[in-house]
Amino acid sequence: MSADNCGENVSLPLRNLLNSIQCIRDRVRDGESNESDGAFNLSNFWDSLNQAVKAVSHEATKLSLAFSKPPLPSQQDVEKLSESTLKSVLSLSTVYYWLPKSQGISLRRQVRDATVEVLEGVAQLVEVILSSPLQSLSQDQLTSTGGVWSACDHFARLPQDNKAAVLMVLSDQIGVVKDAIEEIEQALSEDQDPFSDVLDNDQEPRGNQDTYWSEKDRRVIGPCQGLMKAAAACLRKLTSAVKANGDVATSQNLAQLDDLADITKEISPGLDDLALCLYPPMDYSGVENNVSKLASLLKKVLGIIRSSHVCGESQLTWVQFLDGAVDHNLQKAKDLIQQDS
Repeated sequence: MSADNCGENVSLPLRNLLNSIQCIRDRVRDGESNESDGAFNLSNFWDSLNQAVKAVSHEATKLSLAFSKPPLPSQQDVEKLSESTLKSVLSLSTVYYWLPKSQGISLRRQVRDATVEVLEGVAQLVEVILSSPLQSLSQDQLTSTGGVWSACDHFARLPQDNKAAVLMVLSDQIGVVKDAIEEIEQALSEDQDPFSDVLDNDQEPRGNQDTYWSEKDRRVIGPCQGLMKAAAACLRKLTSAVKANGDVATSQNLAQLDDLADITKEISPGLDDLALCLYPPMDYSGVENNVSKLASLLKKVLGIIRSSHVCGESQLTWVQFLDGAVDHNLQKAKDLIQQDS
């Protein structure tokens, strides 16, 4: 909103609103929840949270509409709009703080991130209103308003308990690992320079042999792929185990689910590090280092699964099988790397 179109009396409440929302957002992002002394009712929490989210969406829409066409709202109207918007934002953050960590860290993180996304969306909308000339509804304002709606709609897709939150983490990890495996498989299936897609159209293909895999390179890649596939199988099997046996009735089981979520988040970075060093020219010491790291991580993951409540008799079979597969592929990769060296 330009200075000509927006008097100081109208913009001041908006600037105060923006500062308040940004402070609330920062507190939600970095703050701790309130621990409940008594019994916590998760169902009541979700009812209250969804009502608070609807109120924020409603207030953001009212604010956007007020500044969507001339004439400017009066100072009194802007003050009322700012107050009601701030009230809805405070209510949302307050309800978020009701969720104690004892309901599960994974759940709380996802609710926190969704809450922060809404607060950032409302702050961005206020910024756009302050900076846009009041001639017509700007594209930026439409986009920002839509951004708030989208962030609010996301709450309907949030996991409702810690088991569901952990399953969402696992699903994300499975997707990332699957993509990394497919990239390597695609590169191996192509007989050409694996970096040809980054060459300019007018550049000649490079003749440097360092851009191609040697026969030894390809042999070394085999057990590395085996380790990657073991990681993918571990995530898939763990997902099934959590679905079947995951329990949120005790603090110990909640903590175990969080431990599983946290350790599995380390798999995709470890797998990416290994995948990157497989591209030519292949540095065998780097491959051996990263294959050892990934194998060690997978052994740790399998150990945590084995000692958790999600591992019953039927799960123990695949845990032991994958443990052996990790050892086999690690040793095979090391043997191949050390050949002819």
